[in-house]
Amino acid sequence: MVTTMAARVESLSSSGIQSIPKEYVRPQEELTSIGNVFEEEKKEEGPQVPTIDLQEMYSDDEVVGEKCRAALVKAAKEWGVMHLVNHGIADDLIQRVKKAGQAFFDLPVEEKERYANDQASGKIQGYGSKLANNASGQLEWEDYFFHLIFPEEKRDLSVWPKTPIDYTEVTSEYARQLRGLATKIMSVLSIGLGLEEGRLEKEVGGLEELLLQMKINYYPRCPQPELALGVEAHTDISALTFILHNMVPGLQLFYQGKWVTAKCVPNSIIMHIGDTIEILSNGKYKSILHRGLVNKEKVRISWAVFFEPPKEKIILKPLPEVVTEAEPAQFPPRTFAQHIEHKLFRKSQEALLSK
Repeated sequence: MVTTMAARVESLSSSGIQSIPKEYVRPQEELTSIGNVFEEEKKEEGPQVPTIDLQEMYSDDEVVGEKCRAALVKAAKEWGVMHLVNHGIADDLIQRVKKAGQAFFDLPVEEKERYANDQASGKIQGYGSKLANNASGQLEWEDYFFHLIFPEEKRDLSVWPKTPIDYTEVTSEYARQLRGLATKIMSVLSIGLGLEEGRLEKEVGGLEELLLQMKINYYPRCPQPELALGVEAHTDISALTFILHNMVPGLQLFYQGKWVTAKCVPNSIIMHIGDTIEILSNGKYKSILHRGLVNKEKVRISWAVFFEPPKEKIILKPLPEVVTEAEPAQFPPRTFAQHIEHKLFRKSQEALLSK
């Protein structure tokens, strides 16, 4: 299958165009809120995404440990997103993961095309760009590489980049370590709901069934960044999402009715609560609406790992312990696959209504 080179945003960006094709221009009601990301990031006033220091999470001093865990639970309830620092994953490993992803995207487009996905035939892993599959025909200013990275026996290494040579080694090690970190986070979140510590992890599939999907997002320079978005406003369908980035700002969170730009915090991992945990917690933990801005000066790259429950095996619904007469279930029972369908359907309905 031959894909046209123009389908890649990187090719558009490097072609020297001064104005972006109309498919990339956001609707008028969105444009009013898109500003210069570098100026937005410098703003000190107003709410800021919380930073949670995990160093003390398992401190021998019970009071210190409890304080750390309480801060994480509070951030999950109020924001549903946070910068994690002292998370226990070596900075050297994180730098190697970033270097490997950057090296892949540094390859010529025609070289990357050898890894192209084919969404029409259901081959979703690999190199791709968003296709205009929604009712409004809108496109996003990004290319990406998507693949399942854990559990190891479920990986398809044939679709993984062969260049650089250490890509598989460093990405696999990062996946193992991130999986361990997620267990710790989920146990704190479980206790925060008054449940036994292993409960949330069990409810999303445990070690065998919880899938880690990595999406490396590549946002090329954009000649008209005030008209485009790298990724449109959405909430994550995952249980948790962990994000690394190349220290170029872009992530915005919709908090208390306003778009807040996340700061670039050195040596941090950004963590989102996804819809799955929002549903299980009956809305106590928030899955926050977020989007990605682009800019003229710098390429932005982010590495998002989505922790997803199996599509059919588990019925997602608020856990009985968090449902009361005063707080009835806010979400109907659905499989993960049905939740995805529901979101896509709702989105296409909204797009049709806004035409």
